[in-house]
Amino acid sequence: MMSVSETRFVDIDGLSFHCRVDGAKGAPWLVFSNSLMTDLSMWNDQVAAFAGRFRILRYDQRGHGRTGIPASDCTMEQLAEDLIRLMDAFDIGHAQLIGISMGAATCLGAALAYPGRVAGLVMADGQAATPPGGAQAWDDRIAIARTEGMAGLAGPTLSRWFLPAHLEANGPGIAHVHAMITGTPLEGFLRAVRALQAFDLRAGLPALACPALMLAGAADGALPKTLTELAGTVPNGRFVEIPDAGHLPNIEQPAAFNAALAAFLERDDA
Repeated sequence: MMSVSETRFVDIDGLSFHCRVDGAKGAPWLVFSNSLMTDLSMWNDQVAAFAGRFRILRYDQRGHGRTGIPASDCTMEQLAEDLIRLMDAFDIGHAQLIGISMGAATCLGAALAYPGRVAGLVMADGQAATPPGGAQAWDDRIAIARTEGMAGLAGPTLSRWFLPAHLEANGPGIAHVHAMITGTPLEGFLRAVRALQAFDLRAGLPALACPALMLAGAADGALPKTLTELAGTVPNGRFVEIPDAGHLPNIEQPAAFNAALAAFLERDDA
């Protein structure tokens, strides 16, 4: 199959979305959705691993990367609708969706709202609802961003997202994430973070139509337990823990993350 790479900007209701397509023409589609304070380049290691077997769509979520900043606060339903409308723009009838953190909730929302469009769901280090105390925690981070800018969030965020030993080693993954955080427009962060403050998709979980893989870095706080429980709530869910990793295991431990992802994407019913 012929490989193709393309950058395109797609308009959704007057907002320009930065999109990137890589991989083999005619191959099954994967759609990747990024987390808060990152952009589509967070998936570089996954594209390198899977573009030979799949066709891959990545995009920058609202207010992130090179996508425009919305005029009003985001909702999780809106982020899920963005994903589906981008699939429409690229003539993607159905795909397997992979998201991390905010992107995981985005993909879950899309799978619940449009079950016929989603062949498989991968939720990495994300949740189905705002956790108790989550709204206040985000308010605290919003206050830092307003007073110190995105640079003020970079250090505390890296400390939450990565293991101390990896931070101390300061490898290229750390530098890349730092650049994505500080490069996120302040207003884009402020608009998008609202989607994480008050969402709840749990009511739809028992009806999730597609197979689902829940992934979590072993050191990502309560998320391994949360995602283990989530995998048991949906009809065809499974959980895999990524050792020696925190909130972004696709960057911190790409080989282990990619191995777990490959086993799911290449399952017999995919």
